[in-house]
Amino acid sequence: MDHKKFYIDGAWIDPIEGRDLDVINPTTEEPFATISLGGQGDTDAAVAAAKRALPGWMATPPEERIAAVERLLAAYKAKAEDLAQAMSQEMGAPLDLARRNQVGAGIWHLSGFLKAAKDFKFEEPLGDHAPNDRIIHEAVGVAALITPWNWPMNQITLKVGAAAVAGCTMVLKPSEESPISAMVFAEAMHEAGFPAGVFNLVNGDGVGVGSQLSAHPDVDMVSFTGSTRAGKLISKAAADTLKRVHLELGGKGANLIFADADEKAVKRGVLHMMQNSGQSCNAPSRMMVEAPVYDRVVAEAAEVAAKVTVGPASEEGRHIGPVVNRTQWDKIQGLIQTGIDEGARLVAGGPGLPEGMNKGFFVRPTVFADVTPDMTIAREEIFGPVLSIMKFDSEEEALEVANDTPYGLTNYVQTADGARRNRLARRLRSGMVEMNGQDRAQGSPFGGMKQSGNGREGGYYGLIDFLEVKAVSGWDNDEA
Repeated sequence: MDHKKFYIDGAWIDPIEGRDLDVINPTTEEPFATISLGGQGDTDAAVAAAKRALPGWMATPPEERIAAVERLLAAYKAKAEDLAQAMSQEMGAPLDLARRNQVGAGIWHLSGFLKAAKDFKFEEPLGDHAPNDRIIHEAVGVAALITPWNWPMNQITLKVGAAAVAGCTMVLKPSEESPISAMVFAEAMHEAGFPAGVFNLVNGDGVGVGSQLSAHPDVDMVSFTGSTRAGKLISKAAADTLKRVHLELGGKGANLIFADADEKAVKRGVLHMMQNSGQSCNAPSRMMVEAPVYDRVVAEAAEVAAKVTVGPASEEGRHIGPVVNRTQWDKIQGLIQTGIDEGARLVAGGPGLPEGMNKGFFVRPTVFADVTPDMTIAREEIFGPVLSIMKFDSEEEALEVANDTPYGLTNYVQTADGARRNRLARRLRSGMVEMNGQDRAQGSPFGGMKQSGNGREGGYYGLIDFLEVKAVSGWDNDEA
């Protein structure tokens, strides 16, 4: 594969205005590929291809669009190892994590969209009271898909799968930190036989292609996953054309551990925080513990974190890998030092590289205790393997502190009391609440509220985001 090419209108082509960028392996700190970053001409070409393809793809019967996604799923599975190797090199996922979770997420989401789509009513009567009123669910149009580096295939499949089934045409701009896996995915789209122009890929950065797509008059929708800061800029850029904007942004999840929590709750919370080197927007980064078990939980969390090993992404095993780049490493180190300076008690990990390492963007699995709600590490999204532990005395206090954040993506509850779980699930201000280690089911909507964004991804609710609702009166029920 020529990594400097873009996939536009069904073919791999040379950039119009490309400039080179090395893709850095965060384990070695060395380049392993060189891509081109596109300019306005490349963005315009991709959008024009998507616009040309839109009428035909919208008019394609849903069952044929579903069949195309079924072929995509087969092609994706055939490229599983190529995808895993790419993600391991570009963003630092250890091979086992890359194969199992990173690649696996794409299979899970594409399968979920296929299930949802087969039952979805793209056209349906309004109701028995209005026999000649029809509701048509119609594609939003040309969708710009801007995806992050931390879970590349998770986010690409959540957007592409929904858009394809809905009848939208697409321009994908993956993160310039993780572009290689996206190009492998584009090969799968090509092999699946999507019509030319339905799916297009242009590599670029946020300031360039990302901003151009957000403001482009021929783009009808932007679906973005990334930082809250970038989400605000995209919203402003999109405002002039009043395009639909879907945002999946940052988080600062609270994990409420009550005295009656199950014996695996603490270990589960620590390991969830450390997964993917802490680079997940839904990470349970604030462990809030009921006072009677606080000291025991702190000791257990420190012990669990001390056993988390750190190693090269190129190796198999259950270790965590590096964070994605020098900028992220520096940010995380600064926040760890800020935690120490502001008086949090360091009980595991700390600043600097792990013992025995002299290069690579590796971070020591770190746990702070005695964190207070006003501390920087309790308020800012760190996006690294850093856990903050806080104490609470009552359910009401826990709820107040958990909700005292500009974010609202995922919160967690650990208690044997079913009534308490249900109360908290209703009152926690977040798009998702996971309790007692039970994962959300396939098709359960992913997304947040407040500054964690808007819109939902996955299954039925993910399809809805890429569809307009058209109300028709005077429908002839005797005709097709």
